[in-house]
Amino acid sequence: MTPMADLSMPAPPTGRNAPRTWAVILTACVGQFLVVLDVSVVNVALPSMRADLGLSSTGLQWVLNAYSIAFAGFMLLGGRAADLYGRKRMFLVGLGLFTAASLAGGLAQEGWQLLAARAAQGLGAAVLAPATLTLLTAAVPEGPARTKAIGTWMAVGAGGGAAGGLVGGVLTDGLSWRWVLLINVPIGVLVLAGAAFWLAEGCAGARSRVDLLGAVLVTAGLASVAYGIVQTEEAGWTAAATLVPLLGGPVLLALFALVETRTAKPLMPLRVLGSRAVASANAAMLVIGSATFSMWYFMTVYAQNVLDYSALEAGLALMPSSLAVVLGSKSAPRLMARVGAKNLALIGTVVTAAGFGWQSTMTAHGSYLTAVCLPGVLMMAGAGLASTPLASLATSGAAPGEAGLVSGLVNTSRTMGGALGLAVLSTVAAARTGGGADPAALTAGYALAFRTAGCVLLGGLLLMLLWLPRHRPERLTTSPTTVSGVAAPGTSASGVVVGRDGSAITPSSALDSKAPGAAPSPTDNRG
Repeated sequence: MTPMADLSMPAPPTGRNAPRTWAVILTACVGQFLVVLDVSVVNVALPSMRADLGLSSTGLQWVLNAYSIAFAGFMLLGGRAADLYGRKRMFLVGLGLFTAASLAGGLAQEGWQLLAARAAQGLGAAVLAPATLTLLTAAVPEGPARTKAIGTWMAVGAGGGAAGGLVGGVLTDGLSWRWVLLINVPIGVLVLAGAAFWLAEGCAGARSRVDLLGAVLVTAGLASVAYGIVQTEEAGWTAAATLVPLLGGPVLLALFALVETRTAKPLMPLRVLGSRAVASANAAMLVIGSATFSMWYFMTVYAQNVLDYSALEAGLALMPSSLAVVLGSKSAPRLMARVGAKNLALIGTVVTAAGFGWQSTMTAHGSYLTAVCLPGVLMMAGAGLASTPLASLATSGAAPGEAGLVSGLVNTSRTMGGALGLAVLSTVAAARTGGGADPAALTAGYALAFRTAGCVLLGGLLLMLLWLPRHRPERLTTSPTTVSGVAAPGTSASGVVVGRDGSAITPSSALDSKAPGAAPSPTDNRG
């Protein structure tokens, strides 16, 4: 999920501030590592959480969705808050909330306590993540030094996602599932102490009202829809417990759209969706996210519940898939230059759909190579290939000064798609399983979920074929570089847009950004 950074160009650190640039970079990278790691680290701990807290299958998926929905729903708001109230202050607030929520989750005695803690973690991450890259770009002057620092930040994000399964497996097997959350506490406390001492507060922008109502409405609306989808399996389509959230969610989303057209400082200006490139690429990102996010969940429970892998073995088993998406993302820019953004997005989606089709042939006695490793690599390599050109097309359709905002929207679309996709596919799997808990019944449910996801991807392929523009507008001179994309379990592409000079263009001040030459707004942060 993309942190959103300041578009201003701060002066190089001098004098007594220069020696602590390394400390700022270290602080920002550790914050980013924690945010990305916590998306993926809980995956292999899910069966242990379920056994210890008596979670239902519905509750289990909400361990993931509570975090991702809160994170994505409040991410743009977090970037805006960093502009208005200061990046150091919001970094400390976000990390403090994230750390406290991790402690609460690790000590949870009931399922609802764990879910509440995960939602609070997501909110803390939404405040923390935008501040990490903001701090880094404010501390390092433009040019090779900043490019190197951003590269380090990206590598840390990719490493956090790829390492999540392994770290979660080691902690769950060696200690307890609680330590996949509690491990954040000592790290968070140390980083908080260091940040309070090392970081200098940038100049906050003129105080202005933030669109808190918009953030609450979009988050509540999507959570309501996801909850209603899950309830169809437990209560049926006609029950009030299903109909109320299913009907209420779209109403909340409609209210969100209304608020965004009326407020002076909208969370997400709807005008950006008037571009065909932006609208189509975000729709494609939502579709791809709905399938790939769910992949990690189902692969984890299949490995442990059916193949009888331990948490550590499951984490190790999924490492090739994590590395495949990183390689796919890194290879995409070179391939895109040869075949074009739209064509590469189509190729990547075909590869991903083929992987899902292969995975849907899984059996209760599958071998690691053909039932976990190779289809997983195919699914994730294809997702990595598709994510970069889609981000490129989306930002190419942005008006001057709004590329950062659109890159943040791309990541929000992917994450929200993942949350809704997991709700739908879990319901599909549960309906096929029919309450059975034996390996054959579970495998049949998981296989149907993969087949359904493959069909969704084929539908997305048709959507991209008909809707995505083939050529990028000439006015944009930036290209996106992804961190780990859908990379690691549950992670999303970075969406950091890198200009020709190597500087990062990321969304925070994007809400107030102007075309080149325009006068700065009173809320512009000049750090």
